[in-house]
Amino acid sequence: MPATLDRSENQPGAQPSGPDRDGDVRAMARDVVESARRAQTAWAMTPVRERLKRIAAARRLIASRSAEFARCASRLLSPAESLAVEVLPLVEACRFVERRAERLLAPRREARRGRPLWLTGVDLEIRREPLGVVLAIGPANYPLFLAGSQVVQGLAAGNAVIVKPGVGGTDASVALRDVLVEAGVDPALVPVLPEDPAAARAVIEEGVARVFLTGSAPTGEAVLATCAPRLIPVTTELSGNDAVFVMRGADLDLVTEALIFGSRLNVGSTCISPHRVFVPRDLRPALEKRLAGRARRVGAEWDRHGAASRIQKNVAGLVDEAVRGGARLVAGDAASNDPSVPIVLADVEASMDVVREDVPFPLVALIDVDDEDAALRANALCPYALGASVFGEETAARRFAQRVEAGVVTVNDVVAPVGDPRMPFGGRKRSGFGVTRGAEGLLEMTALKAISVRRRFWFHLDEEDPLDSELFSDYLIAAHGRGLAVRLRAAAALLRGLVRRGSRKKNSDSTRRKES
Repeated sequence: MPATLDRSENQPGAQPSGPDRDGDVRAMARDVVESARRAQTAWAMTPVRERLKRIAAARRLIASRSAEFARCASRLLSPAESLAVEVLPLVEACRFVERRAERLLAPRREARRGRPLWLTGVDLEIRREPLGVVLAIGPANYPLFLAGSQVVQGLAAGNAVIVKPGVGGTDASVALRDVLVEAGVDPALVPVLPEDPAAARAVIEEGVARVFLTGSAPTGEAVLATCAPRLIPVTTELSGNDAVFVMRGADLDLVTEALIFGSRLNVGSTCISPHRVFVPRDLRPALEKRLAGRARRVGAEWDRHGAASRIQKNVAGLVDEAVRGGARLVAGDAASNDPSVPIVLADVEASMDVVREDVPFPLVALIDVDDEDAALRANALCPYALGASVFGEETAARRFAQRVEAGVVTVNDVVAPVGDPRMPFGGRKRSGFGVTRGAEGLLEMTALKAISVRRRFWFHLDEEDPLDSELFSDYLIAAHGRGLAVRLRAAAALLRGLVRRGSRKKNSDSTRRKES
């Protein structure tokens, strides 16, 4: 759920700099990275079980100080919302790695079944090793949960995790670091950088093993441009403009409540906020009526810290352009000074910019479609594919969800299910690539190593024999030929050839020994 309030918030080089300042930032980055590397070497040798004990201790500290953590989380959330969407998911993410990390990170010895016959005598082991020092560039909108989950998984995997908070995220990152240190984690393993984007750029230039970015698509472009010349891989969780598919048979009252909840949460600054609603043409009037009435009754105070006013200007332009193009404003007014009513648009075309841009504002656009195929075609016009929701009868909705292009699809709900610590989260298209959280997110924090051990049968080291071509052909037919009889004949020929080759090799070795 990347931050979208300030599109320059995490871009390396986004702020002006001078020679003295650049030198100070580079020196700071050098010290941080060198200290993290030294600490990570020892941390990687610490047994996984011991790492997890420290994460468990930190989890209990967070739970005992939940009100304090709620206060330093997102500035746009109420205390109850902070506890629900920042603190609670973070402690559940901790417990997930405590329960699953040891098994997921354990070396895996491949069974002999499935091993090619020609590799008889070879054993294979798959290992997951720490990446080393990684950089987590956090967002402004959910600074505790999103960056914190990456810190916890990175530490569990044996990495040092340098944190670059998004705008306003320092308090949350420092609070998390402090409880980890109190739980026994070396502070050099979890340094917190200044919010200045130049700090992230300097650390990247010092060399890290991987960057984990949560931010807008333009921020992703800038970070990738910094990492590409250094061949540093990046996991990106970027912008969204999420789709909602309303199927025939859907509970329109449920759809209405879900859309209002999802659009209002965190002043709409949630990358998986529902925006594009594809609804059957004949159901749209009923849904429009419900949304209009519900939106006007909201009356909640959203504009904490002036967040809405900072983005109102961009959204007002998109809404005005859509209305000029034929859309109808059903509820709300982006140009007013009252952001307490979500914007509801009807008669929206899927090609309009208002449903093709990242819109960090409570806005719901109704797009009429004739059928499911038309909805999917319209959905494909959006360059983002982070999350989506499907409302309808469960069996049909599950089946349709499999056809939706998105990293995460929820059925009969919005936003809330992504707090599940088991759920891997990531997008497609301009919404990014790679995953965080869940088992897959933990493994993304590791480097894969395969180790093979040969115990016998070093035939490939022998000098080439004229019979080899025939033996390979017989083996291919015996192993992969069509029909049992054909394969059996090839197997018999293969055995005869191996006997002949063995005899020839024995004679050749004997002759060579005599000559020497």
